[in-house]
Amino acid sequence: MTAAKKTANGLTLALPKGRIFTTAIERLMEAELLSRAISDKSRTLIHIDKGTGVRTLILRNTDVPTYVERGAADLGVIGKDVLLEQGREVYEPVDLHFAPCRMIVAVPEGMMWEDLTKRMELRVATKFPAIAARFFADQGIQAQMVRLYGNVEIAPATGVADVVVDLVETGSTLKANNLVAVKEIFSATARLIVNRASLKTKHDRVSAFISSLKKVCRPQKKKRR
Repeated sequence: MTAAKKTANGLTLALPKGRIFTTAIERLMEAELLSRAISDKSRTLIHIDKGTGVRTLILRNTDVPTYVERGAADLGVIGKDVLLEQGREVYEPVDLHFAPCRMIVAVPEGMMWEDLTKRMELRVATKFPAIAARFFADQGIQAQMVRLYGNVEIAPATGVADVVVDLVETGSTLKANNLVAVKEIFSATARLIVNRASLKTKHDRVSAFISSLKKVCRPQKKKRR
């Protein structure tokens, strides 16, 4: 058995469907923590890698921290935004430096940030009510959270909310719905998270897994303009 196989053997890893999944699989294979690629489009949601012994769970994005916190998975890969929203009791040892995005406040075209500070109460459409509520409280702005589970960009146009707090990558969806970003709350990337008990009871394997993944997940060099 190779060092990589020893590293992963017997560990359970939770991965989220969607934008993080493909790059996570690529990095795991590069680190020899997986011996073959798997798809998040398959109906099979539990995979055991015959080459490395790692057991992979394919989950909804928001469920990954729950599985890791409760010990159903030893490790997981998830966006920093989900961690900040949920506040789960897990370790976060590695910034994986991929799947970058920004959490922003977006308003209808023609409105400015200063306009929001004058509102008596602001209605905020978001999939991240905890993050948004903390942000506006820190800014001294009274705001009512309107929790939505998708298509938050149309909330201002339909009268459901005044502004939006959401993740953006390129900003094209905002532009298509006549919204502009006026504040960045934070920037986020994918993170490796670890169950607290697993770090103790499976310390050697978990530590070796972390070390192998760190070697292939370095900050990307910024392109010169």
